[in-house]
Amino acid sequence: MGIYIGNVSNFKPNKGHIFFNLTDSICVGDTIGFENETTKYTVSELMIKGKNVTSANKKQLVEIGRMKGNIHIGDRIYKLASKELSANSKLSYSGENKKTSLSAFVEVKENEPIKLTVKTINSNNEFFNNITVHQKSNIVAVKANSRPIDEERIKAQISKTNNTIFNFEHIEVDLGDNLFIPSISVLNELRRNCLEEILAISNSRIIRKGKNVKLGLTSNNKKIGLKNRKISLLLNVINKDIDYGLIKNVDNVYIPLKYFSNKKLESALHSICDNFKAYIYLPTVIKANYKNLLNNIVSNSIDKFNIKGFVISNISSCIFINNLKEKYGDKFEYIANYTLNVYNNYTDKILQDLGVSKITLSPELNSSTINSICEHKVTDNELIVYGRTPLMTSNYCLLGGTNKCYPTCGSRCKEDIKYYLKDRLGFNFRIIPDSIQTVTTIYNSKITSINGADFNVDSYRIDVIDENVGEINNIVKTVLEGNKLEGKDYTNGNLNREI
Repeated sequence: MGIYIGNVSNFKPNKGHIFFNLTDSICVGDTIGFENETTKYTVSELMIKGKNVTSANKKQLVEIGRMKGNIHIGDRIYKLASKELSANSKLSYSGENKKTSLSAFVEVKENEPIKLTVKTINSNNEFFNNITVHQKSNIVAVKANSRPIDEERIKAQISKTNNTIFNFEHIEVDLGDNLFIPSISVLNELRRNCLEEILAISNSRIIRKGKNVKLGLTSNNKKIGLKNRKISLLLNVINKDIDYGLIKNVDNVYIPLKYFSNKKLESALHSICDNFKAYIYLPTVIKANYKNLLNNIVSNSIDKFNIKGFVISNISSCIFINNLKEKYGDKFEYIANYTLNVYNNYTDKILQDLGVSKITLSPELNSSTINSICEHKVTDNELIVYGRTPLMTSNYCLLGGTNKCYPTCGSRCKEDIKYYLKDRLGFNFRIIPDSIQTVTTIYNSKITSINGADFNVDSYRIDVIDENVGEINNIVKTVLEGNKLEGKDYTNGNLNREI
């Protein structure tokens, strides 16, 4: 909705002028909106007592011109965007351009494979120091029939680092006479392969140093270190007929809050809470009119079950943490879910100050960003190494819409029945309704499975939905052995993608 800045006190539709008393500041260039109008307006004419001004402060009576639409006296006005804040925000990142400098040597000889050598130059980052890589194409240069390739064209192609962390300071070309490159894209491929190799070398240095410093390990006894990592298990679905006490080598279990309101699951919940460190997994979406109900479920659960802590899934849960600390002191641990989108260590530090002891890394992060956060970590960190990633939380009950169970809900979602959405390509996307808040979570059709051994994290998280105890134990065993599950049903997510 934006920031509330006042109500329309007068409106002259023929001139498009509105009058109102400010409850917050406003400037020419800001974007505003009205409660009954979907159109956004940019403030281009701002007046106080008939005189044009560029800005106005709280409690001043202002007049804004050139406003037309579904506007009435008494309508609430909201500031949707601030020109000044947007400009300052842009300055905060546009001036920062920390890149690793490179030099390149390109060799183009007749009837020989095209070769590229890339070196890092005096990097301030120890992980990029003294790296030299070589790449050779399977395409050869040939004699040109008309327009031969020139040195400047080759340099232009090699220098295209775009939004990577690299920049070519010096490019040298050894070019034979009157030559033609059959496919200019070969230069792009050589550059891309060299940059990826440099990143891989730097990442291996980060991992090696991280393991040696934190775990006192070398690559030869990596699996010993893996077995020392904690395993957390998120049970997206709780089944009353499963004996969860048979699950092996799991330290922490995360239980979605909604299951604590289901009396049929009390026996299963007691089994989980008595055998593992149990954490209440708070929902990503908490509707305002359900806060009291959810707080009551939390209080009853604390009284009834052995609860170790909570997984918080949105920033408003920090108020929840404060309330619990006032009542229970430091009895509970708090883990920041990946939905808090921790992309750097500044956020990590702020969450620690708010009472968080562990962060779950976002599945949207690529490997280099994960390694960067782990290298400078403030709190413990946890990596999701297995599970279907939630794609969307919909403010809508899909079962109610398709099965027409409104207005008399039969709570079909509480039965042991699996529901899916099928897309046009035939992929099935698992859906899980939340009957308490009438929302639906839609999960990816592919299961993310990655090798956690590549990252210096404190614990691994495994997210399961319909897996049985045997399958869960096999997943845990695979993870602790430093492997991942592979096949057509699995994906490595965003590990190799640029953010």
